[in-house]
Amino acid sequence: MPAAKKTAAKSPAKKAASAAPGIPPHDLAPAPVVLLAGSEEALADRAFTALLTRMRELDPSFERTDVAAAGYQKGQLATWTSPSLFDERSLVLVDGVDAASEAFVEDVLEYLQAPVDTVVLVLRHRGGNRAKKVLDTARTVPGVAEVSCQPLKRDQDKVDFVLSDVRRARRSIDVEAARALVAALGSDLGELAAAVDQLLTDTEGTVTEDAVHRYHGGRREATGFEVADAAVEGREGQALVLLRHAEATGVPAVVVVAALASRLRQLAKVAGAGRGRPADLARELGMAPWLVEKAQREVRLLSPDGMAEAILAVAAADHAVKGGGAHAEHALEKAVRVVAAARR
Repeated sequence: MPAAKKTAAKSPAKKAASAAPGIPPHDLAPAPVVLLAGSEEALADRAFTALLTRMRELDPSFERTDVAAAGYQKGQLATWTSPSLFDERSLVLVDGVDAASEAFVEDVLEYLQAPVDTVVLVLRHRGGNRAKKVLDTARTVPGVAEVSCQPLKRDQDKVDFVLSDVRRARRSIDVEAARALVAALGSDLGELAAAVDQLLTDTEGTVTEDAVHRYHGGRREATGFEVADAAVEGREGQALVLLRHAEATGVPAVVVVAALASRLRQLAKVAGAGRGRPADLARELGMAPWLVEKAQREVRLLSPDGMAEAILAVAAADHAVKGGGAHAEHALEKAVRVVAAARR
């Protein structure tokens, strides 16, 4: 376990300001117990930075202790949280609670029954069931402050994140500009936040879509299913452009092939089931009704021979990207072209 890091305290403590559970990261203020729960490091870092700022405002010379829950030894928490002689304020950050030892769980559950007034105990839990009882118990502590650090998975949530950051800076951004920024950098929330800061520094007034394209126009994140959708719909040029973007932003070739194969399997299942109401076929095929309806429209526009060639091309690409061929990139590009050509 890393040695505890401490900064000597000098001035008298003041009462910690309480904070409501579920607060935004940038609004986090000192509380007896602070929970940073979730695997998104960008949100956790933002919350902890806000907490440190407010701690310094209350007492610039507060004592800080950083420790890891893994490797914890019985009784250490009592030492870290013991009140000082002059009741000075202190902060204890316990990282990796999701990897905590049983000794830590026992000690922290006991501590949470009566937290020390002058101590801010920060518990960083990245997810999973280990030490979940610590989170459940901490949430019952009066005045606990919790920040959700769960990843933002929906694009709209990321757009809202961008809009919120810009509003907090007392600036404005077009919604289309925010969407373009998410399309370019949305997989990494930390990188997205840094891009917002840079745009605000480099531009004046309202941030426009043109400004986003000027600084980030060379990059576009694309998923395997976006490539597959474009190919199945016969948009060969766009499918190949999306394929390039997917490769440039780190999407594995096997993921793109899997998306192509999944779309072709859906089409083959619907084609083989014949005509019928989408709701009835959905129950029979184990698919969502809207997906069956979409596949029915697409199947009518695909030639049987083209469909067969597309399946063979995707199978060849799957073999190549999994080490069976020397030209995996070429095989994947060919599969995209053949799938797109299957459109009547």
